[in-house]
Amino acid sequence: MLLLGCVKEVSDYELAVSLPNGLSGFVPVTQISDAYSKLLTQQVAQGQVPEELNSLPDLFSPGTLVRCVVTSIEKSDDGRRSVKLSIDPKKVNKGLNSTALAAGMLLSGSVLSVEDHGYLIDIGVTGTHAFLPHQKAKNYIKAVKKGPGLKIGQNLNCLIVEVKNEGRVVCLSIDRSEVAASIATERQSWALSNLLPGLVVKARVQKVAPLGMKLTFLSYFTGIVDFMHMDPEKSMSYSPDQVVKACVLSVHAASRAVRLTLRPPFLHAGGAPRQLPGPRLGAVLEEATVKAFYKQFGAIFELDDGTLAFARLKHLSKTRKSFKPAAFKEGCKHKCRIIDYSLMDEMCIVSLKNQIIEARFLQYQDIHTGDVVQGKVLSLKPIGMQVKVADGIRGLVPSLHLSDVILKQPEKKYSIGDEVKCRVLECNPGGKKLILTLKKSLVQSKLPVLSNYEDAKPGLITHGFVVCAREFGCIVKFYNDVKGLVPKNELGSEPISCPEKVFYEGQVLKVMVLKCEPQQERLLLSFRLSSKPGPDDKWKSTPKEKQEMKYQIGEIVDVKILKKKDNGLEVSILEDEDNVVAWIPTLHLSDFVATSKLLWHCLREGDVLPRVMYLSDKGEHIILSRKSAVISAVQEEQVVRSFSEIQPGMMLTGYVRNVMPFGVFVEFPFGVTGLAPKVSMSDKFVTDTKDHFVVGQTVIAKVMSIDEEKQRVLLNLKVSECSSGDSAAESFALLNQYFKELKENRDLLRRGEPSICELVPGKRVHLVVQDVREDGSALFSVSSVTGLTVTATRYHLGDKKIAPGEKRKALVLHVDALTSEVHVSLREELLKQRPKRVSTRS
Repeated sequence: MLLLGCVKEVSDYELAVSLPNGLSGFVPVTQISDAYSKLLTQQVAQGQVPEELNSLPDLFSPGTLVRCVVTSIEKSDDGRRSVKLSIDPKKVNKGLNSTALAAGMLLSGSVLSVEDHGYLIDIGVTGTHAFLPHQKAKNYIKAVKKGPGLKIGQNLNCLIVEVKNEGRVVCLSIDRSEVAASIATERQSWALSNLLPGLVVKARVQKVAPLGMKLTFLSYFTGIVDFMHMDPEKSMSYSPDQVVKACVLSVHAASRAVRLTLRPPFLHAGGAPRQLPGPRLGAVLEEATVKAFYKQFGAIFELDDGTLAFARLKHLSKTRKSFKPAAFKEGCKHKCRIIDYSLMDEMCIVSLKNQIIEARFLQYQDIHTGDVVQGKVLSLKPIGMQVKVADGIRGLVPSLHLSDVILKQPEKKYSIGDEVKCRVLECNPGGKKLILTLKKSLVQSKLPVLSNYEDAKPGLITHGFVVCAREFGCIVKFYNDVKGLVPKNELGSEPISCPEKVFYEGQVLKVMVLKCEPQQERLLLSFRLSSKPGPDDKWKSTPKEKQEMKYQIGEIVDVKILKKKDNGLEVSILEDEDNVVAWIPTLHLSDFVATSKLLWHCLREGDVLPRVMYLSDKGEHIILSRKSAVISAVQEEQVVRSFSEIQPGMMLTGYVRNVMPFGVFVEFPFGVTGLAPKVSMSDKFVTDTKDHFVVGQTVIAKVMSIDEEKQRVLLNLKVSECSSGDSAAESFALLNQYFKELKENRDLLRRGEPSICELVPGKRVHLVVQDVREDGSALFSVSSVTGLTVTATRYHLGDKKIAPGEKRKALVLHVDALTSEVHVSLREELLKQRPKRVSTRS
């Protein structure tokens, strides 16, 4: 079937074409012409775009009339029919042959090649070469504004000016005035087999009926003009034998059916139908007046601006059963919504269905980037999920965006027909391209939507997703394909040597804009959201609170011990005129639990502790900390100041607040807390959580996920997950700090009388055997220090037989200053070894 259509939309891969009677069809990019298809094939084969190949938007403009042939009618899964078309001259002009060509004929052509004096045109007639001189093309080229010349594949409405050599050579014109003046006549010998849509003819009215008219034209042809294609201004004045000008709309040779239009814009070949003003599409009209009702087709309405609209029968009521013909008598008024515009009928298409009137989206233009939409799962494919957002609107959820984590088997989570809540990542109405995300972190995000580079102001914090993690940093993408770079030094609050091991593709993170150059589309970002407090960030306080609030978290002070209590030290901050009293919990005296207890044991009232950090002001006292790792984290800004700054993947230094059977609660500076579940506590299997962690223990935790609604943070304490890359350096740094604090404790213990500090691991001492126990171990005494329990296990006695009162030489293995216990060995292989001095300098 041949049809006259009007280009409605142009995308890179197809033309959307308006057809008569409110129908529409699509011309795939492969159905333009043979010459254009060859260029596409060449592009695929060579992997690069040929110089002569232009995109469809460069060749076609909305509003252009084209002759089409129906190639297929496909039915989609949801029952909708799709009409596939071709405008290839070889298919459109299939009924023509070289002997049938005559001067004055109007037919379709496509640019085949560009020559010195004009263009070779493909008119689809075998054995005929068609030539278009530059002179006959220049006016058209100037009018269409598609460049300085015609392009290969460009579709043309061609008028045959001259026929030579029995149709083997024809000369063409596309001059707009010549084409517009052309009229098909009997002399051109048109037959039903080659009659073309778009021909303007003189016709005679044969019969007038309620649904249209029957015409005769070109001597022996008959055709139908339906009610939608009468001239609106003359629809009531047609009479038999009246001569009218008409345009062929469609030809179906098999059934000998020819349809025509009497609408004025089509009565000059090459004309263009009227367009609908953009804002009208989607408009809801409270009162549309019925002008006519056709029980097999639908109803014609007059809208508020006087224009006519058509509603198909299925759009007049919710269901066929609920339809009441009496409600559509002439003059009745109804509420409706403009859902489309038929260019070929120059008429709005409306619907009276409530679900359509109340629908949020009718077309792709109604959807904006960042919108949260409801959809229904249509299909699951390797590329992603196809979602139906509304009738005629479908979107794609790429596989990367099916969840916050990569799904290996999405079919286990989603099923066809499921209702899903998505967010629009990108919407291109022209190309009918809609990209969605199902990542809950993006769908539920309350942060600003970054959809263009102009909005990327320094300091803006928003959500983005990682698309690439390499040694140089991370590429983060936002909406509308806006993307930026997070350099390596901005990846976190501490150095990250291997970003690809910390971050993964698709990971949603909060980022802060550092710098943006919109014209160059360059965007510099940071994952470090916290910044040092400025003058305006200082706490506001009442006079009553002023004393305790004048210090900020992270501030370093020196303190003097006022009183030792069982669970900590009461201290006063030195060089403070108000003599502010503060509290250091015992577990905050050191990063190491054992060292904390030992230091508390060694300290005396009146001692001064330097470099203690202000931690918080909870409760009645200011809380201070002497944990070296925590102090370093705060000073180096490797902390989060509020819940909103936390991002998955962060490495944070904190301390165990509570140990529960199901996991460990960890607190960080500035009061943020998180939970490490039992399965994420250790690389080893955890039976009892108390065997792995104790309250007050300093830990490095990795943020696994956050729940903004419930303000919850899930952590991972596994050593394999919490290393920044150089685990050996980290271990030596911790050992160095441990030995440094151990030395400080020894120095404190040495005050006064000889003490346990005289005994250090590796030292050789002379002991007196006090007792030999039943388990084979022995108890000794040392003359230089009293009050100690010195023991050697059965293994460390070696083969020596000892008896109480004997003097023996031994090697110190371990000293526990808190319990005053010393472990020694009498084994010869240990006593003979020369002690090696280990440097604790880093």
